[in-house]
Amino acid sequence: MQTKEYSTKDKSTWGEGPWQNEPDKVQYMTEQGFPALIVRNHGGALCGYVGVPSSHPWFGKGYDEVDADVHGGLTFADHCSPNGNEAEHICHTVEAGEDDKVWWLGFDCAHSGDKVPAMDALYREKGINLFSGESYRDVAYVKNQITELAQQAKEVTE
Repeated sequence: MQTKEYSTKDKSTWGEGPWQNEPDKVQYMTEQGFPALIVRNHGGALCGYVGVPSSHPWFGKGYDEVDADVHGGLTFADHCSPNGNEAEHICHTVEAGEDDKVWWLGFDCAHSGDKVPAMDALYREKGINLFSGESYRDVAYVKNQITELAQQAKEVTE
Protein backbone atom coordinates (compact mmCIF):
# COMPACT_ATOMS: atom_id res chain seq x y z
CA MET A 1 0.00 0.00 0.00
CA GLN A 2 1.26 3.39 -0.95
CA THR A 3 1.31 6.08 1.72
CA LYS A 4 -0.92 8.97 0.68
CA GLU A 5 -1.75 12.28 2.32
CA TYR A 6 -4.62 14.62 1.57
CA SER A 7 -5.25 18.20 2.68
CA THR A 8 -8.79 19.25 1.85
CA LYS A 9 -10.31 21.10 4.79
CA ASP A 10 -10.52 24.87 5.08
CA LYS A 11 -9.02 25.50 8.52
CA SER A 12 -8.74 29.27 8.16
CA THR A 13 -11.30 29.96 10.90
CA TRP A 14 -9.89 27.43 13.39
CA GLY A 15 -7.07 29.62 14.68
CA GLU A 16 -3.44 28.70 15.13
CA GLY A 17 -2.49 25.18 16.07
CA PRO A 18 -0.77 22.06 14.80
CA TRP A 19 -3.83 21.21 12.68
CA GLN A 20 -2.90 24.02 10.30
CA ASN A 21 0.12 22.08 9.00
CA GLU A 22 -1.26 18.55 9.24
CA PRO A 23 -2.90 16.51 6.49
CA ASP A 24 -6.64 15.81 6.77
CA LYS A 25 -6.30 12.20 5.69
CA VAL A 26 -3.38 9.79 5.67
CA GLN A 27 -3.38 6.21 4.43
CA TYR A 28 -0.49 3.86 5.14
CA MET A 29 0.41 0.29 6.09
CA THR A 30 1.22 -0.44 9.73
CA GLU A 31 4.33 -2.36 10.72
CA GLN A 32 1.99 -5.21 11.65
CA GLY A 33 0.72 -5.41 8.05
CA PHE A 34 -2.70 -3.78 8.41
CA PRO A 35 -3.96 -0.88 6.31
CA ALA A 36 -4.41 2.26 8.40
CA LEU A 37 -6.15 5.60 8.02
CA ILE A 38 -6.12 8.90 9.83
CA VAL A 39 -9.14 10.99 8.86
CA ARG A 40 -10.06 14.44 10.18
CA ASN A 41 -13.75 14.75 11.04
CA HIS A 42 -15.91 17.81 10.38
CA GLY A 43 -15.09 19.25 13.79
CA GLY A 44 -11.38 19.07 13.08
CA ALA A 45 -10.60 16.16 15.40
CA LEU A 46 -8.54 13.29 14.03
CA CYS A 47 -9.85 9.73 13.92
CA GLY A 48 -7.74 6.60 13.52
CA TYR A 49 -8.62 3.35 11.75
CA VAL A 50 -7.11 -0.09 11.25
CA GLY A 51 -8.46 -2.41 8.55
CA VAL A 52 -8.56 -6.14 9.33
CA PRO A 53 -8.97 -8.78 6.59
CA SER A 54 -11.94 -11.15 6.30
CA SER A 55 -9.86 -13.93 7.92
CA HIS A 56 -9.37 -11.89 11.12
CA PRO A 57 -11.44 -12.71 14.25
CA TRP A 58 -12.54 -9.06 14.50
CA PHE A 59 -13.89 -8.93 10.95
CA GLY A 60 -17.61 -8.06 10.91
CA LYS A 61 -17.82 -7.38 14.65
CA GLY A 62 -19.35 -4.25 16.10
CA TYR A 63 -16.98 -1.81 17.74
CA ASP A 64 -18.46 -2.67 21.12
CA GLU A 65 -17.76 -6.38 20.52
CA VAL A 66 -14.01 -5.97 20.03
CA ASP A 67 -11.77 -6.06 23.09
CA ALA A 68 -9.26 -3.36 22.19
CA ASP A 69 -7.69 -0.63 24.29
CA VAL A 70 -7.37 2.61 22.33
CA HIS A 71 -7.96 6.35 22.98
CA GLY A 72 -11.58 6.81 24.04
CA GLY A 73 -12.41 3.22 23.04
CA LEU A 74 -13.50 2.04 19.62
CA THR A 75 -16.27 4.14 18.08
CA PHE A 76 -16.42 2.75 14.52
CA ALA A 77 -16.67 -0.63 12.80
CA ASP A 78 -17.74 -1.04 9.17
CA HIS A 79 -16.71 -1.83 5.62
CA CYS A 80 -15.37 0.97 3.43
CA SER A 81 -17.76 3.89 3.45
CA PRO A 82 -17.01 5.83 0.28
CA ASN A 83 -18.83 9.13 0.01
CA GLY A 84 -17.57 10.02 -3.43
CA ASN A 85 -14.52 11.87 -2.15
CA GLU A 86 -11.43 9.69 -1.77
CA ALA A 87 -9.76 12.36 0.35
CA GLU A 88 -12.44 12.18 3.03
CA HIS A 89 -14.09 8.77 3.16
CA ILE A 90 -13.12 5.87 5.38
CA CYS A 91 -11.58 3.65 2.77
CA HIS A 92 -8.14 3.15 1.26
CA THR A 93 -6.87 3.18 -2.27
CA VAL A 94 -6.31 -0.47 -3.12
CA GLU A 95 -3.36 -1.39 -5.29
CA ALA A 96 -3.04 -4.50 -7.47
CA GLY A 97 -2.72 -7.63 -5.35
CA GLU A 98 -4.07 -6.02 -2.18
CA ASP A 99 -7.21 -7.20 -0.40
CA ASP A 100 -9.98 -4.65 -0.86
CA LYS A 101 -12.30 -6.43 1.60
CA VAL A 102 -11.29 -5.10 5.00
CA TRP A 103 -13.27 -4.27 8.13
CA TRP A 104 -12.35 -0.88 9.53
CA LEU A 105 -12.14 -0.46 13.30
CA GLY A 106 -11.67 3.08 14.50
CA PHE A 107 -11.57 5.60 17.30
CA ASP A 108 -11.94 9.34 17.47
CA CYS A 109 -10.19 12.12 19.33
CA ALA A 110 -13.30 14.14 20.14
CA HIS A 111 -13.92 12.97 23.70
CA SER A 112 -13.94 14.83 26.98
CA GLY A 113 -10.44 16.23 27.38
CA ASP A 114 -9.83 16.45 23.63
CA LYS A 115 -9.56 19.78 21.83
CA VAL A 116 -11.72 19.86 18.69
CA PRO A 117 -10.43 22.81 16.61
CA ALA A 118 -13.59 23.83 14.73
CA MET A 119 -15.75 23.60 17.85
CA ASP A 120 -13.17 25.47 19.89
CA ALA A 121 -13.12 28.27 17.29
CA LEU A 122 -16.91 28.46 17.23
CA TYR A 123 -17.13 28.82 21.01
CA ARG A 124 -14.28 31.37 21.11
CA GLU A 125 -16.17 33.42 18.51
CA LYS A 126 -19.10 33.52 20.93
CA GLY A 127 -16.81 34.55 23.80
CA ILE A 128 -16.88 31.17 25.50
CA ASN A 129 -13.53 29.61 26.44
CA LEU A 130 -14.87 26.08 26.84
CA PHE A 131 -11.84 24.12 25.64
CA SER A 132 -8.99 25.94 27.39
CA GLY A 133 -7.79 22.87 29.32
CA GLU A 134 -8.27 20.40 26.50
CA SER A 135 -5.46 18.69 24.57
CA TYR A 136 -5.30 18.48 20.81
CA ARG A 137 -4.47 14.93 19.64
CA ASP A 138 -2.17 15.41 16.66
CA VAL A 139 -1.17 13.08 13.80
CA ALA A 140 1.77 11.66 15.77
CA TYR A 141 -0.52 10.82 18.70
CA VAL A 142 -3.11 9.18 16.43
CA LYS A 143 -0.40 7.16 14.61
CA ASN A 144 0.82 5.90 17.98
CA GLN A 145 -2.71 4.83 18.91
CA ILE A 146 -3.13 3.13 15.52
CA THR A 147 0.11 1.22 16.15
CA GLU A 148 -1.29 0.08 19.51
CA LEU A 149 -4.55 -1.03 17.88
CA ALA A 150 -2.71 -2.84 15.07
CA GLN A 151 -0.53 -4.64 17.62
CA GLN A 152 -3.63 -5.78 19.50
CA ALA A 153 -5.18 -6.95 16.22
CA LYS A 154 -2.03 -8.93 15.44
CA GLU A 155 -1.92 -10.51 18.92
CA VAL A 156 -5.42 -11.99 18.65
CA THR A 157 -4.27 -13.99 15.61
CA GLU A 158 -1.13 -15.42 17.25
